[in-house]
Amino acid sequence: MDIDVKFSRMSKAMKTQLYIDNLTTIFNPQALFSDGTPAYRSPSEPHANDLVKIRFRSGRENIDAVYLVYDDNRVEMEKVSNDRIFDYYEEYIQLGTEKVEYYFEVHSGHLTCYYNSVGVCSGVEPYYNFFITPDYTTPDWAKGAIFYQIYVDRFYNGDPSNDVETDEYMYIGEGTKKVDDWNKYPAAMGVREFYGGDIAGVMQKLDYLQDLGVDAIYLNPVFVSPSNHKYDIQDYDYIDPHIGRIVKDEGEVLHRDQNGNLQCDYEHPNKSATKYICRVTDKENLEASNQLFIEFVEEVHRRGMKVILDGVFNHCGSFNKWLDRECIYENEEGYAKGAFISDDSPYRTFFKFNEERWPYNPHYDGWWGHDTLPKLNYEESPVLFDYIMRIARKWVSPPYNVDGWRLDVAADLGHSAEYNHYFWREFRRNVKEANPNAIILAEHYGDPTAWMRGDQWDTVMNYDAFMEPITWFLTGVEKHSDEYRGDMIGNADAFFGSMRNYMTRFNTQSLQVAMNELSNHDHSRFLTRTNRKVGRTASLGPDAANEGVDKAIFRIAVMIQMTWPGAPTIYYGDEAGLCGWTDPDNRRAYPWGHEDHELIDYHKALIRIHKSYEVIRTGSILFLNGYNSLISYGRFNERECVVIAINISEEERKMDIPVWRLGINGQSRMACLMITNRDGYSDEARVYVVDNGTIHVTCPPMSGMIIKDIERKI
Repeated sequence: MDIDVKFSRMSKAMKTQLYIDNLTTIFNPQALFSDGTPAYRSPSEPHANDLVKIRFRSGRENIDAVYLVYDDNRVEMEKVSNDRIFDYYEEYIQLGTEKVEYYFEVHSGHLTCYYNSVGVCSGVEPYYNFFITPDYTTPDWAKGAIFYQIYVDRFYNGDPSNDVETDEYMYIGEGTKKVDDWNKYPAAMGVREFYGGDIAGVMQKLDYLQDLGVDAIYLNPVFVSPSNHKYDIQDYDYIDPHIGRIVKDEGEVLHRDQNGNLQCDYEHPNKSATKYICRVTDKENLEASNQLFIEFVEEVHRRGMKVILDGVFNHCGSFNKWLDRECIYENEEGYAKGAFISDDSPYRTFFKFNEERWPYNPHYDGWWGHDTLPKLNYEESPVLFDYIMRIARKWVSPPYNVDGWRLDVAADLGHSAEYNHYFWREFRRNVKEANPNAIILAEHYGDPTAWMRGDQWDTVMNYDAFMEPITWFLTGVEKHSDEYRGDMIGNADAFFGSMRNYMTRFNTQSLQVAMNELSNHDHSRFLTRTNRKVGRTASLGPDAANEGVDKAIFRIAVMIQMTWPGAPTIYYGDEAGLCGWTDPDNRRAYPWGHEDHELIDYHKALIRIHKSYEVIRTGSILFLNGYNSLISYGRFNERECVVIAINISEEERKMDIPVWRLGINGQSRMACLMITNRDGYSDEARVYVVDNGTIHVTCPPMSGMIIKDIERKI
């Protein structure tokens, strides 16, 4: 029959039904969303046996059904509400005590797809399932907190009387060196150079840190140690008097002959270092230094900030009182013989010796073969284990009251993976019992999943899901400045792909407290990486680290850092324009009197924005646009949203940003809170009208923009 003839004979009701029957829904996968923030998982940090509400979002009237799939369950979710853009579905998961994984199965007409932690997928991918870990909580104060990392010897000299003297002792074959020129570049073998920075210096600069907007001060190691980096700890019970307080100062430094040679027993040179022995073994100095630290933490807390200590528990140092390779403690009252000195030492089992040769046995395991870094032998020494657990509790408890630990090379500790996990479970138990609000964050490269199950670490220094992707995208330079790849600069697919992949390894609560750094004491300064050079001090010289840097790229990096999920962590001096190749050049002294005040003001302005909007600290994130050298992403919750647009090309670029995906539609307005360009930055407001769920943005060359909703209409 002729369809036209048949149609002409239909009633209006029949025609309407025919239209409806033949209407094809255009499926919109970009509308699908869920994550682990409170808007989509409640409670977001559930306890064992809690009933957890799971929420899912789709385009309005755009799907037929969505199923929540977890364990052996596949449950159709109930549509509970909608707005002008989205439908919202809910279902509940009854927790027990074990981790639960889940994903969503979405049906729209003949199409079926899946939604997991990386987004829409054509099939089930268990690696990317969402997961809930009962009783896994992280401190609320650390979520989105501004951390500031201080390498104490290089920050500020507040008390010259405690400075390490030239030739005060010998370390790795040569005498110590007191640096008189604060602005001198670190030497290539700078481990025994001391600039004089100390706890008193940090105290004197607390006004600066508070004005900058710092929430938590992370100190590189501060315990007694012979090096300036102090990752070779000598005594875990005391703050080093050289950065603390010296009240008893007797003895002499090592002497040199007329040819400049040290006059000492080269087998045991530090037996003659009587000034050093007095400074670091006398209990008056040690107790005075601990008392200074108590006063420091009290003052930091009074200002509303926190303190994080660096815990080095995989290895100690050859000067350590338990080993005493340097014979510092051998004849000092109140100290037992070290394991290097005597086979009868109470610390004999603290180390693994490979030969039975005493006294003065040098045949012990060193971390990565370094005899200055003896590996701690926990498996064979319950006494050592108990000692370190006491240390873990001690510093987070009264009267010290620090607010957490950063754990050095945490995955290396122990002689087996099984023991490593046992140790960190016990470490967490001890720390959290002593101070439930203390944070435990670990240095770690690679997948941290095995340690972030709620029973070990809270989070990690975020290399894989922050530092690595951002440095490749913005500079094309590897984080040590050891490799350059031009194909990575502006590569939006690689940037978002890396971020999306590695962020799935975190619980939401661990991601929100992850330490997001651009630079630190182990990698080149980010500002130096903007010169896109491969090099180190030994190959190019330190001046080259300052040459050809691009502050426009650095400003963009800081904008991303301050708007990305996690805890933005500033490495001291980055905010003042400090440059440097990888260590030791990255450990230059803070440039007091030579600061880049424009960069400092820029950091302050961004930190104010970061702190003004809860959505930036704990909201969801969506990747919105990704083109060559041009990206945008959004942070959003149920109350507000922020869009960040980045252009790292030398040309003006236009971009249509789909803000409807963040919940904005209709004739809403948005305003630019900050824009950077090649020459600087501005907070002059620019208003954008939302046009059918989109804002049309013109991005200047080398720019970053933060755009906030004004009138949110959904």
